[in-house]
Parts: sequence; structure tokens; C-alpha cells
Amino acid sequence: MQTTAQVRAVKLPAYVLVTPVRNEEGTIPITIESVISQTILPKEWIIVSDGSTDRTDEIVRRHSAQHAFIRLMRLEGSHTPNFASVVHAIEAGCGALLSADYEYIGLLDADVRFAGDYYQQLIGKFSDSPKLGLAGGWVKDLVKGKLQGGRLNPKEVAGATQFFHRSCFESLGGLIAIPEGGWDAITCVRARMHGYETRTFPDVIMEHLKPRNSIYGSSIRRKWQMGARDYALGSHPMFETLKCLGRIAEQPLFLGALARLAGYVRRSLQGRQVLLPPELVRFIRDEQMARVVALGGMISSRVRSSRGAQENNS
Repeated sequence: MQTTAQVRAVKLPAYVLVTPVRNEEGTIPITIESVISQTILPKEWIIVSDGSTDRTDEIVRRHSAQHAFIRLMRLEGSHTPNFASVVHAIEAGCGALLSADYEYIGLLDADVRFAGDYYQQLIGKFSDSPKLGLAGGWVKDLVKGKLQGGRLNPKEVAGATQFFHRSCFESLGGLIAIPEGGWDAITCVRARMHGYETRTFPDVIMEHLKPRNSIYGSSIRRKWQMGARDYALGSHPMFETLKCLGRIAEQPLFLGALARLAGYVRRSLQGRQVLLPPELVRFIRDEQMARVVALGGMISSRVRSSRGAQENNS
């Protein structure tokens, strides 16, 4: 087995990281420790502080003085933090990169923890899959000391961990800022539109250290907002209904699924505009309906198998 020094001595593909952050003094030291402990260090890491008012900037500056690849970029100006502001911070960080010779670019949250070989593992996944354009580890929430993984869709990569082949990232021509959120889901769809594969690897784990998007309201409010987001992102009505039905057993029991569907229906009745280009919406809905057809086929197959077993036993 190679030591850390041996791995770093080998000529490996270079990567850069961009992290948007706002008031994360409690978790960013853990994220920084995770990065500086990597067997393959990033060539450059831009941490974009979006008007932080706590000790976040101080913590980043202290570490940047010890590690030349870490650089703080501060955004000034008063605004209400929202999902679109995250995208604007990421874009600002990408625009500030000084490195030219890198092969991968990662978008990393400031409230996560991961193993020392995390990026080495991801780079290995790209080496094994030439068509892979966007990948990430399985982001699990740390709740009361225990990791909770939730649902895993292997084709979707959480925004906390998105890691791109440079050609895939540049093919996007920038991220799409949606006030309702969902920029990470749209990024995955757009990568697939451009012919790249997207993949979350369940054997590569990233720990999320606090409840996601808690600043945006209660659990019920967040579920309602997710339904409104799904409408803004062009989700097909049939797919959205089935998705909500499939989440009835999730917490908060029944009410969460109902709130999500209510958010979608409310936006629909209001005649709110779908914010994505028509060709992107068509691609999204085609993928969704393909999943509905596949689910119907699987259920039909199970029903036939069950009937066959009953007939054999009669």
C-alpha cells in the first residue's frame, strides 16, 4: 500500500476546489482539516466568504498563511442569503482561479468532513470511466452522532461534493442560479445533456455535519419550498405526484410529502414561470418519464411473478 508521501510524489492529475461559505466558523475548520489531509492536495482552493460576520474569514486566513494553495476571497455587499447567492459565490470563485493546468474542479461545501483519500478515490473513478464528467461521494447527514444516508439516486450528485472533469464543467458555460434552489440537480442534467455520465459513488462517503438548509425554515417549510423548486425546474406533474407519494413515510410523516406536493401545486396554480430553457425542461421530463415507465415495468413484472407463484402453489 502506498504511503501519503509516495502518492504525492507520483505525477497525478491536478484539481482545484471552490467553496462558497457564509458564517461557518463552527464547521469550516473541520472541512479545512479534511482537505489539507488529502493524499492528493488540490493545486488551488478558493474559499469565497459571502459577507460572513463571524470568525469564518479569520479561520481561513490563518490556514492560508500555512498552506499556500488556500486563498480567501471575500464578497461584500448586503443581500439576503439564498440559493441563488450560493451560485453567484461559486461563479466568483471560479473566476478568481489562477491555475491554468488542472484536469478536475470540485465544488465543496464548508460544513463537511471526509477521509484523507477522498479525492484520490474520486480521481480513480474518473480513470475507470472515460465518459464520467461529474461525480461525488455519498453525502450522509450526521444526526445525533449517527450518519443517515437517505435516498440515493446514483445519477444525481449533491452540490456539497460535485467534482467535475474540467471539460464537462467548461461545457456548461456556467451554473444556473435559481432562487428556489436546485442548481446542483440542474448541473447534473446539463452534464448528461452534453453526453457526460454523472455518478454518486456509495463507497465514497462525505459527512454533512449539520442539518441541510436549516436557515431557510422549518422542516415543513423546507418541504414546501422543495415542491416549489421542483416546479421552477420543470418537473413533470405525474412524476412529481409519484415522487411525493413515495416519500409519505419520510419525516415528518405524511405531512412532509403533502407539503412538497402543495408547494408544487401552488406554484402551478399561480402560473409561475418555469425558469429553465425549453430544451432543458424537455430533457428533464423525458428522463423523469423514462423512470416512471421503468417503475411501471418493474411493478408489472413483480405482479406477474407473484401470480405465477400463486398458481404454482394452488
